[in-house]
Amino acid sequence: MGARRYTLLDVFTSSRLSGNPLAVVHDADGVPDELMHAFARETRLSETSYVQSSNADGADYRNRIWMPAGEIPFAGHPSAGVAAAVARARSEGSVTYTQETGAGVQPIDVDVADGVTHVSMLQEPAVFGAELDPGDVLGTLGLDEEDADPELPCQVVSTGLEHVIAPVRDAAALGRVWRDQDRIAALLTQHGATCLYLVAPEPEAGTARARSFFAAAEPGEDPATGSAAGPLCAYLAQRTATLRVTVTQGVEMGRPSRLDCQLEGDRVRVGGDAVVVLDGTVFLDT
Repeated sequence: MGARRYTLLDVFTSSRLSGNPLAVVHDADGVPDELMHAFARETRLSETSYVQSSNADGADYRNRIWMPAGEIPFAGHPSAGVAAAVARARSEGSVTYTQETGAGVQPIDVDVADGVTHVSMLQEPAVFGAELDPGDVLGTLGLDEEDADPELPCQVVSTGLEHVIAPVRDAAALGRVWRDQDRIAALLTQHGATCLYLVAPEPEAGTARARSFFAAAEPGEDPATGSAAGPLCAYLAQRTATLRVTVTQGVEMGRPSRLDCQLEGDRVRVGGDAVVVLDGTVFLDT
């Protein structure tokens, strides 16, 4: 039996059983892809990460990120959670790591204090894609064009992973969502995006409320999406000159999360807290 250290964390929260849960398998060199995928399905979490030796010059480790549907090149809460788990495993209190993902290499600052780990990461430079019809986008969630923010269009944006950013007039729209899963899947597939990020931004206050929806019915909704909060920050910086935004997400799921984002040069730093829920051993046959 392949016994490996296993950590379960809640990310983008300082309180256990909120935020976004992440499973981390340490020392995962040699674990076959099919076994990584199988265990990701076993956890039934939005993402499961495997820490491997890096292939990139200057990187401290490689982070392989798997959803139940398959591997993805990059994600926010797995990046933050893995850095927190690695620092704990290595007994390092304050450190900067460079992680390797399918999107490149990203520096991550880690600070462990009183059982709560604060992590912040520089994501990839923003890439702005197509602007989309708000009626088509919001219609996938049971909303209509009148709910759209009149100044901010729906757009595909990436800071390592493509997402559809869908701004609405006010946060009340987030509570009226009625998902059409087939239409969400078709929209995201058409534009090569991972999540539909429904947001109610308040640029003058530097805040936003958000909900995030996957193409697959399971897990369906995500309580904290760092790889979408980064594109949102870049989007708001370009369109409103707002350089910092604090995103509240997961409220409707009963897993409130906080993501702090700010533009630094041409890259967005996304940060938040993480707490360990479980630390033990997983047995993966190799």
